[in-house]
Amino acid sequence: MNAIRQGTVLVAGSANLDFVVRASHVPAPGETVLGREFTTFPGGKGANQAVACARAGGASTRMLVALGDDAHAMSLEASLRAAGVELIVMRANESTGVAFVCLSDTAENAITVAPGANLALQPHHLPSLSGISHLLMQLESPLESVIAWARSAREAGVITVLNAAPALALPCDVLAMVDILIVNETELAQLTGIHDMDAALAALDNPCVVVTLGARGCVAQADGERFEQSAFAIEPVDTTGAGDTFCGTFVAALSQGVPLADALQRATAASALACTRLGAQAGVPARAEVDAFLARHANLPLRTADTL
Repeated sequence: MNAIRQGTVLVAGSANLDFVVRASHVPAPGETVLGREFTTFPGGKGANQAVACARAGGASTRMLVALGDDAHAMSLEASLRAAGVELIVMRANESTGVAFVCLSDTAENAITVAPGANLALQPHHLPSLSGISHLLMQLESPLESVIAWARSAREAGVITVLNAAPALALPCDVLAMVDILIVNETELAQLTGIHDMDAALAALDNPCVVVTLGARGCVAQADGERFEQSAFAIEPVDTTGAGDTFCGTFVAALSQGVPLADALQRATAASALACTRLGAQAGVPARAEVDAFLARHANLPLRTADTL
């Protein structure tokens, strides 16, 4: 996975306006919790990852996104363009997607998404892949579109990256089109039907699989080699979008020819920084911030399989 062609990253995916309420804890089923501050933030897995990719520096980033003709769309477009993302906007008749987020004082969250315009993205909306090195996708878009985009990327020789989130069982032939699969532990179990991480990884034959482990860092399996990147010690404020920050930063690094081990470390650092700030996109760090953070934590190396 280290000999990677450099180029532009195309993110095809969702954009939502996040409606965030702070509360002492996330409500249990049937429970009403009295919240406190209310804020709106630009979000959506696809948009978050595009912002992270662009802010990582060095990677030219485009995004295929569907938005409604409403005020929510204006906020999302402004955030993406401010981050340096080149937009390919499909204007849908539906309202722009929204997400309702309850954020607890311990930085846990509960999220409900109303996809809206995101469901309007169709297979034929994928733009030309000329000059694109990596296509980054998630599962907040229609599955038939994701499958078609992956097939088009495979035919064009573009590296396909799938963040299989939200968790969803996928057909084997779909997974076979994915060069780089990024999941958390829950998503890995959902994909494979296997709840032991080592056994689940052994069941996958994708060239590269990355499993994010939250406060424990991440594990990667690539070309017969396995890595574990420890997490960085932080005081979390908001974990919303932390996984998206990881994905965007990781793919941006790979698109610039950064070795897998270093890409994992940069993505883990960016994700840690994002957890110390409010907002999925507002919290995404810039390249210089990640560089400074890594310099302060230079004694946290990547561990390979023989040290696991």
